[in-house]
Amino acid sequence: MGTTPGTPQYARRALLVAAVTLGALVASAAFRSSTGVLMEPIESEFGWSRATTAGAVSLNLVLFGCIAPFAAALLERYGPRRVVTIALLVVGAASALTTVMTSPWQLWLLWGLVIGTATGSTALVLGAIVANRWFVARRGLVTGVFSGANATGQLLFLPAIAATATNYGWRWSAAIVAVLAALTAVLVWLFMRDRPHDIGLIPFGAAPGSPEAAPAPPPAVSPVRAALSVLRTSSRTWVFWALMLTFFVCGWSTNGLVQTHFIPAAHDHGMPATTAAGLLALVGIFDLVGTIASGWLTDRVDPRLLLMAYYALRGGSLFTVHSLLAPGVEPGMWVFIIFYGLDWVATVPPTVALCRSHFGLAHSGIVFGWTYAAHMVGAGLGASFAGWIRTADGTYRTAWMSAGVLCVIAAFLCLTIPRSPAAPVPADHLPTPPTRYPDDVDDPEELTFT
Repeated sequence: MGTTPGTPQYARRALLVAAVTLGALVASAAFRSSTGVLMEPIESEFGWSRATTAGAVSLNLVLFGCIAPFAAALLERYGPRRVVTIALLVVGAASALTTVMTSPWQLWLLWGLVIGTATGSTALVLGAIVANRWFVARRGLVTGVFSGANATGQLLFLPAIAATATNYGWRWSAAIVAVLAALTAVLVWLFMRDRPHDIGLIPFGAAPGSPEAAPAPPPAVSPVRAALSVLRTSSRTWVFWALMLTFFVCGWSTNGLVQTHFIPAAHDHGMPATTAAGLLALVGIFDLVGTIASGWLTDRVDPRLLLMAYYALRGGSLFTVHSLLAPGVEPGMWVFIIFYGLDWVATVPPTVALCRSHFGLAHSGIVFGWTYAAHMVGAGLGASFAGWIRTADGTYRTAWMSAGVLCVIAAFLCLTIPRSPAAPVPADHLPTPPTRYPDDVDDPEELTFT
């Protein structure tokens, strides 16, 4: 209680919460992405088709994205400590149960429904809430680290998971995921706190007595209703749909296609799964560099032009993937891996900037939440489409080419976004973020936003 914002002890406590949050984000992302490594071993044992396993992954990705706007409601109302602990325990239980599954519907239930929903509760919105609650100084840096590490975590642990599945069987990989999820849940429960005020502190970098140092008022308007209201009003503008469509393509071409199907596609060409997983891990490492560089460029270059360049270059690279895949790693594949890593989530900073400039600071977070939902819907459909193509044609060539075409279309869509809002959304048409949850209001039409 005697700690003050300027003491090392205070800084250590804020950094400890950030580190635990970072661990939860990385672990949750790694657990969800492990499905791409385990597809082939499961198909080989049960005789299931690629369309069946890819469909379960698609459900996982769609739910992961669609629950994000509403996960904020749970995190705000019940606190990150409780929600994240429960979510990680659910992930662990579902992963453990996959070791005894025997039917495709169980794969869809556990991989798709349960793990997709649970990991969606620990998505990027968790990092945003923790950064907002615990940090005033370095808030942008902390948010950037959370964003980059979340994407990196999806890829960094793939080599270890692939090696375990190859040497000991896929059930051991699933069991390890279950144990790690449970251990991470314990760490979150022990060291996470919902707000600095819970332990007598104020946000890091806040001046005592300042508005940032004051405890947040108890919430009274449901964030779920606020999210739906912002969706209803912002969807009347073309900018919203342009951002949704381009981010849909982003999800299709990254999480949906490359993350889910690169390892099986490389294996089709004779590359060992462990080698392909190592290449995806490199994508995750270069992703950190690309995210930071893109954020730096977004402050200096028109975000629309950045997005156009990112999507156009990504589309061009996807046209080459099929010809680059081989039993070994050729020089051209190294170029693709480095480039795709730099471009993996480079689209996030300019997309966030456009949300902020066209919808205002107060509503940009919710708008981006819906845009991120479109990203993961695109990922789910992309994963399913690629699995269907592989089942029908015996090759991923059409999947790579069609994703490249979508990226080129997205590049042109970016140019249709106005440089600045030609007709800003009136303030009275978008509700301000909620501050309280009413316990006595049941009809959404009775709610008012202030």
